[in-house]
Amino acid sequence: MDFAGKTFWITGAASGMGRALSLEIADNQARLIISDRDLKGLQQTASEILAKGSSVRIEPLDMTDTSSIFETARKVIGDGETIYGLYQFAGISQRSLVAETPIENDRLIMEVNFFGVIALTKAVLPHMIQNGGGQLAATSSLVGKFGFPYRSAYSASKHAIHGFFESLLAENSKYQIKVSILIPGRVQTNISRFAIDKQGKEHGILDDGQANGITAGKAAKLIFSGLKQEKKEIWVGGNEMLMLHIRRFLPTLYYYMATRIKPM
Repeated sequence: MDFAGKTFWITGAASGMGRALSLEIADNQARLIISDRDLKGLQQTASEILAKGSSVRIEPLDMTDTSSIFETARKVIGDGETIYGLYQFAGISQRSLVAETPIENDRLIMEVNFFGVIALTKAVLPHMIQNGGGQLAATSSLVGKFGFPYRSAYSASKHAIHGFFESLLAENSKYQIKVSILIPGRVQTNISRFAIDKQGKEHGILDDGQANGITAGKAAKLIFSGLKQEKKEIWVGGNEMLMLHIRRFLPTLYYYMATRIKPM
């Protein structure tokens, strides 16, 4: 797939993989629409995109505000933007046990990671079909493939991403809609810092495993390559991705490891 001259909407673009992929695409003379709830971070990303010679439009978004998501999409499309790619990175993680996690925390995580993502997808999909096709990418996780301690709601929200987008692809491939599900392992982003604990407060710590993961820039290059190849799943990480094979082919070993692995 050629990125030049096309318009791509990226959420979670103020930091981490969303920011890094925005800059990677900007090297290809594309038009970017970038969203996040962090306006200052978006402005910094936008300045770097402009420096690379691509154009950019900033649209702040709160993924818990469904009505705002649909209204923003209507505004963007109504202004004449033709969106070819919608790549979603906005999300929130957790660091708490099932038994101590209030249901309100579970709902918040599902709202951001699942309902916010599918709301924007539903707002943009008819536009893509009308314009002859497009590409959707949604961020899952290594734990979107299996359960993991201290991540129950996060893992559940990412499992839901797989079910939704695989169904969407089955229904819409005839309209030239492409779908890629991104499966990051350990990547050096702020997601562990902003994860919520049992009290709904920020975890505030960069986990050791994440600190030793690949950089967001390297992750963006892997994602960009996978998007160009229109891969259905794009694995993003290091040796930890072996867990996908263990879970699939050696489930007994996975269940043993899951109760003993250091989760933080």
